[in-house]
Amino acid sequence: MSANSAEPTDELDVVLLKAGRTKIRYPARLLGDDGTRVTVRADWASDGVRDFGFVRFEPGDVFTEYYWRDRWYAVKEVRDGQGRLKGWYCDITRPATLSGGELVVEDLDLDLWRSADGTAVLRLDEDEFEESGLRERDPEAAAAAVAALDELEVLATVDGGLESLLT
Repeated sequence: MSANSAEPTDELDVVLLKAGRTKIRYPARLLGDDGTRVTVRADWASDGVRDFGFVRFEPGDVFTEYYWRDRWYAVKEVRDGQGRLKGWYCDITRPATLSGGELVVEDLDLDLWRSADGTAVLRLDEDEFEESGLRERDPEAAAAAVAALDELEVLATVDGGLESLLT
């Protein structure tokens, strides 16, 4: 196995970094790894409810998460405990790495939400991104992050566009 591939196990930890520190760590089941895209499934990683106003994440929700080693985003399909699709939450991140049973991604503050019915496509946390100072510290990463958000927004507004990433 290479340093950027999964160990022979179905379980791993997803580690989300923000500003160099671990923001959250949670267990997930490895569903697939084709060398470029890693797919995992995880239960909502918090005991409580997180109400964003446009969607609520709560105990029982299941996330099928898609991470790429060569793209600046992750796409998370969110379903409730009965399997009903809530929508897709997309994190703008540096490309993912998988090593030693950990899937590590660095959150770059920008996010996108697309509702299950496609009527809501929301760019999120652009203010946090601007306040992060990434444009000054790492202009190339900042440009890649904005380009990734723009790409996802276009895909989210085209019928079947976002879903085409996940097949």
